[in-house]
Parts: sequence; structure tokens; C-alpha cells
Amino acid sequence: MTTERLASEDAAAPWWGEAQLALSALDPVFAAIIASSGSAALSSRGDPFTTLARSIVGQQISVKAAQSVWDRVLLAAAAETTPARILALGPDALRACGLSARKVEYLSDLAVHFERGELQPERWPELDDEAVIEQLVQVRGIGRWTAEMFLIFNLLRPDVLPLDDIGLLKGIGVHWHGGITPTRGQARERAQAWAPWRTAATWYLWRSLDPVPVAY
Repeated sequence: MTTERLASEDAAAPWWGEAQLALSALDPVFAAIIASSGSAALSSRGDPFTTLARSIVGQQISVKAAQSVWDRVLLAAAAETTPARILALGPDALRACGLSARKVEYLSDLAVHFERGELQPERWPELDDEAVIEQLVQVRGIGRWTAEMFLIFNLLRPDVLPLDDIGLLKGIGVHWHGGITPTRGQARERAQAWAPWRTAATWYLWRSLDPVPVAY
């Protein structure tokens, strides 16, 4: 996952305050994490392509490495991370940014889907979570985890539980399982009580492991 400080111009989740109150009342673990997190909140940068592109860049590498690669992509693209600009850079320039050949393929396929109108982000706010995921996983390199990150960081859906996320599982292990990482089934069972605010619960568990707000 990539991280950066949240910018004031980002659009914050409108339900965040309600989620904070509910989780704080539900469990003292969340009450403590939320109290220590100050005013930081989940927010969306509003650009679907950039959110998805950053998710692809961040797959299976460390936070620090992902940020470094993304910074090089920004430099190569002159901060213009549009589908057309990414395609214009070409595979060699993207590989020079530190992307693997497979991630170059994934990023290019994403850009092609946007350029051809095969993805229509203007319709996604009207669709439920599973319908959005079904569309996104048609792109090479976008699996369920990446689609769930999009639901969280772009569409600001309140009840996403990304069970394939290592940080979520580690956070549950640290706070409720004596440091032992739970199975996906155990995590799902633990998180049932957090509905309908499982996005916020996940975000705060990430915060408990890393004080810098997670953002895509």
C-alpha cells in the first residue's frame, strides 16, 4: 500500500464522524486508536484512474518502495497521470520508473480500458460494491483486493472488509489474537460487529500499525 499525508482539499467521507462514534462505543481498542488519531480521516482524491493506477503500483511491495516508484512515475509523466499520458510514455519509460514488466502490462491495460470507455466511472456511484468489483476485475492485474481498495479510497464506501489485506489481518492479530495473524474466517467473524462501518474499522487498524494515513 502507498501512503502520504492527506491533503486538505481531499473530499472526506461524509459518514466518518458517525463511524468514529459507533466504533468508539463498540470497542475500547477502537476508542483508543481513534482518540490518538486526531483529525485524520479517510478521504478521496476523486480521480478513478489515478487511484487504480496507484493500487497497481503498490501491489506486493512495501509502502516505501511503492511510494518511490509512484514518485518516479509522476516525474516521468510530468505529474499528468491520465490514461493517455501513461500510454504515451510507453513500456520502456514505465519500466525505468521501477515497475516490473507485469505491472507495466497491468497499468497499460488499465489505461486502455479507460481510453476506450470500457470503464465508466461516472456510473459507479449508482452501483453496489459487488457490481463495481465485477467491472474492475475485468482489467488485467485488478483482483478483488485492488477493487476493494478502490471502493475504500475513491468511492468512500463505508462497509468494505478487505480480507486479503495483510495489514487488516495483522491489526486484528495484534489487538485481539495475541499477535497471531488470524485466518480470513476468523477475521470475518471478528469484523461482523463492526458493520456497517468496516471500512473505518479497517482504516483505523492500518493506522494502529502505521501512524501515517493510508491513501491512494
